[in-house]
Amino acid sequence: MNPTPRLPDSFRWGASTAAYQIEGAPAEDGKGASIWDEFTARPGVIRDGHTGDMACDHYHRYAEDVALMKGLGLDAYRFSLSWPRIQPSGAGPVNVQGLDFYDRLVDELLANGIEPTPTLYHWDLPQALEDAGGWLHRDTAQCFAEYAAVAAGRLADRVSTWITLNEPFVHMAYGYAFGVHAPGRALMLDALPVAHHQLLGHGLAVAALRGQGAERVLIANNCTPVRPAGGSPADLAAAEAYDTLHNRLFNDPLFLGRYPDLSAYGVGDPSWGGVVRDGDLAAIAAPLDGLGLNYYNPSWIKAPDNKAPDNKTPDNKTPQATDSGLPFELVEPDADAYPRTAFGWPVVPEGLTELLLRTRERYGAALPPVWITESGCSQPDELVGGVVDDQARIAYLGSHLDAVAAAVAQGVDVRGYFTWSLLDNFEWAEGYHQRFGLVHVDFATQVRTPKASYAWYRDKIAAHRRGAAAGGAPK
Repeated sequence: MNPTPRLPDSFRWGASTAAYQIEGAPAEDGKGASIWDEFTARPGVIRDGHTGDMACDHYHRYAEDVALMKGLGLDAYRFSLSWPRIQPSGAGPVNVQGLDFYDRLVDELLANGIEPTPTLYHWDLPQALEDAGGWLHRDTAQCFAEYAAVAAGRLADRVSTWITLNEPFVHMAYGYAFGVHAPGRALMLDALPVAHHQLLGHGLAVAALRGQGAERVLIANNCTPVRPAGGSPADLAAAEAYDTLHNRLFNDPLFLGRYPDLSAYGVGDPSWGGVVRDGDLAAIAAPLDGLGLNYYNPSWIKAPDNKAPDNKTPDNKTPQATDSGLPFELVEPDADAYPRTAFGWPVVPEGLTELLLRTRERYGAALPPVWITESGCSQPDELVGGVVDDQARIAYLGSHLDAVAAAVAQGVDVRGYFTWSLLDNFEWAEGYHQRFGLVHVDFATQVRTPKASYAWYRDKIAAHRRGAAAGGAPK
């Protein structure tokens, strides 16, 4: 039996969260409304009518949460800034109190030896910008760059690493194509301009961040290994079409300076009917210091059947196909083929190795160092006698870290791993019904209880550091 490959001695350990999912305080200290504030107020769109109005109350309890991070021994903490907390209308006047909150959070992290790693956009667009067209409108990209300059102007003296966007594919698909996330638009293929305007916003924000002294800039893309469900030419073509939409649409412009062939989606004009303008791709392809990859599971694809549209997409990381003009259909692997999370997602750690190798193969020398910016699982956690014994999560994390090490052993430059998530939180359309955290949160009392996985991750980090200090990280 071959030993498990080792992670590099310099490997960085982190955990991730997102503003709307943990902060609460939706209208406190001058914060403006976001699309999630508006969306969760609609009847029937969130399971059991849950909202993020309280979430984990991190806005008031951030010091307690940083102490939990210190207890883990984290090198870095990936969190997101709330755009409407900083610019309530998405442009123009700045809410100084909102910046003050992130100022305090950054200082608290640094005082505890943890590197702050903010994401500028984790889906909570200011509602005022959505009212003006949202990401369907080109002006939103320019507003995003202005917001990036404001945030970095306040924080870049202490924050070195920045992430522009989180999962622009998921935001386009769930928020604008299928309508199961905020802002709740069900535009199907007419949502494609959202992809370009998010990427344009990213490119403009890269320049804005560097102009304010940011040292490292990344983007966090949700990617998936794509597997044809069968060997027919139709299934192979469907898998290629899905790979183009989910993976290549959001990576090719960054590293190849061009969009992939979208003819499977009826897009033959390279300008997308005037959406893509001169200079846009050059801005999008501005050099990056890293690529964040969020991984949850592979996608199995077959050629679409003829059936009625069904936009009731479950809240997972890939959309269900319908006969609404999409050239693919997602299928589930055999029920007994893989273990499942509480969300029903298959647990396939080798898919992470596959994804890392494919990404390196596809982009070669153009690919910057990679960070795993999300990796984790929901489990049916129960607090029994003050303990959450989440052994399935421990197995998940261990196997996925081994998958990263296997890719590193084959030459992929992976610099760190941020588990999703530090805390149980508001899980979008599922409300509070899916728990991903290393720390259990009682949402009625806000009591935090570290789970067994918290202790495991803490010990994993400590053992790696001991091994590195001794001249080689442990197995």
